[in-house]
Amino acid sequence: MSKIPEHNLNIDVHHHVIPPAFTAAMQKHGIDKVAGAPLPPWNAERSLEAMDLIGTQTAITSLSASGVYFGNLDEACDLARACNEFSAELKAKYPSRFGSFATLPMPFTEQSCKEAEYALDVLKADGIVLLGSTEGVFLGDAQLEELMHVLNERSATVFIHPNIHDSSNQVNLNIPGFILEFLCDTTRASVNLVASGVLERFPKINWILAHAGGFLPYVAWRVSLCNMMPELAEKTPQGFLHYIRRFYFDTALSPSPYAMAALSELVDPSHILFGSDFPFAPKQLSIIQKQNFDELKVFDADMKHQILRNNALSLFPQFRIGQEQNIPELKQFSSANFATRFKHSMMKPVLKMGENIRKK
Repeated sequence: MSKIPEHNLNIDVHHHVIPPAFTAAMQKHGIDKVAGAPLPPWNAERSLEAMDLIGTQTAITSLSASGVYFGNLDEACDLARACNEFSAELKAKYPSRFGSFATLPMPFTEQSCKEAEYALDVLKADGIVLLGSTEGVFLGDAQLEELMHVLNERSATVFIHPNIHDSSNQVNLNIPGFILEFLCDTTRASVNLVASGVLERFPKINWILAHAGGFLPYVAWRVSLCNMMPELAEKTPQGFLHYIRRFYFDTALSPSPYAMAALSELVDPSHILFGSDFPFAPKQLSIIQKQNFDELKVFDADMKHQILRNNALSLFPQFRIGQEQNIPELKQFSSANFATRFKHSMMKPVLKMGENIRKK
């Protein structure tokens, strides 16, 4: 058992695990890179060393892109189960040091529902990791509706990690996918979740966006212009910005003053969480990220402590130590109330008029 050093306070919500079964599957299919990044060496000891260096108490692990589907559904189901059981064993071996987001055989809804139920109900995973898109299917797609029901019923926390969409492979840029195209995938998925009404219909799901939400903080106001389009406004009765502000955002590979300034202007500081992206961000880069975060002027010392620890504890209170208090209360969101719906209905004639003018 790994004892937690006294100085370790951080909760890392973006920390990857690379189970032996996943490595074997990658090798079987002749794949040695993830979005242009070489698959790094990993074991629990490497994670613990990196965690101790930057003061992390608990890392909630997840499988990165490209997920578990390599063209064979049965293989994907078996690989998801193997990875999830590996993560459960890791938690049992190192209590309080590791949590886990379970992976699913996406985008196959029936099989993903079964694995989500097993992972959350039996293995007691701390949440679910979903890629922004899998096999061209973005989160928010109608075919995933049953999975949203399963997650909503369990008030699940879902960590959205980016993937490489086929359209990203077609732009032919000389830039590794993890540098730029990953951020597109997260942005597209988050906007689609709002535009499709998933956040309105399934208010008990808590969503965490990797890498400070991709481009979402920067384009949030522009995206909110969807409020003026009747076919989209119908599914978002509380307005686009309301739903965007319900997302949680991690700091992984994003602790720059300009990225954090934009994010802090968009969302309540309680919705910003610490993330490292280890081991794809190796030990040295994890140290640099933490140093950059500590030097930020956009957050005061108390706010930094909230981001490094307490904000995550509002989602994952199981990682509290002893009688730890002062944890921000998790806000429970609900579908639009009568007053909001009435206000929205009164706007319909105005929206319709604007739409008619736009088409002329």
